[in-house]
Amino acid sequence: PQTLLSAYCQGIFPMAHEDGRIYWYDPDPRAIIPLDHFHASRSLRRTIRQQIFDIRIDSAFSAVMDACAAPAPDREDTWINEDIVQAYTRLHRLGFAHSVEAWQDGELVGGLYGVAIGGFFAGESMFSRVRDSSKVALAFLVAHLNERQFSLLDIQFMTDHLRRFGAIEIPAFEYKLKLSRALLLSATFC
Repeated sequence: PQTLLSAYCQGIFPMAHEDGRIYWYDPDPRAIIPLDHFHASRSLRRTIRQQIFDIRIDSAFSAVMDACAAPAPDREDTWINEDIVQAYTRLHRLGFAHSVEAWQDGELVGGLYGVAIGGFFAGESMFSRVRDSSKVALAFLVAHLNERQFSLLDIQFMTDHLRRFGAIEIPAFEYKLKLSRALLLSATFC
C-alpha cells in the first residue's frame, strides 16, 4: 500500500500488461475532469432525476473491481490482473480506495472505483451492465467530490467517452501542480 500511495502522490499509477507484469505510468498530457465543469447530457440528467439506480458507496468494492476486470464487448483484455485486485483491495481496507456503485432491483449493474488522498481522486476503472449505470455513478462521484471539497479528479488517459463529460488534457507539469495542491487538502471521501 505504501508504494501505491507514494506513486499516486507523485502522479504515477500502475497497470498490468498481458505478460502479467505491472508497469508504472506518468502520462503527458494527463486527462482530468474539472470538477466545476462536469457536463451531463440532457438525457443523463433525465435518467438521474428518474432515480432508476440506487447509488451506493463502498458497499461492494470487490464486486466492482471484478466487474471492471472482466472482459467486455468493447474490451477484450484488461489491465486489472489479480495483483492489481489484491493491491487495491488492501488500499480499500485502509480507507484509500473506494467504489461508487449503481444498483437496480438489488443487483449491481454499474460502477467505478478509484483512489482518494486528500482532495485528490484518481478514477481507475468503470463498468456498465445496464445502459447509463456507469454514467450515473460518475455523475454521483463528481457531485460527491464537490460536496466533500475535493479539487482534482484524475482520469489518467483521455477517451471519447469521458470527453463528453467535460474531460480535458493538461500538461504533466500543470497536473503535478494541481496534484500537489489537492494533496494538501484535508478532504475525506467518506
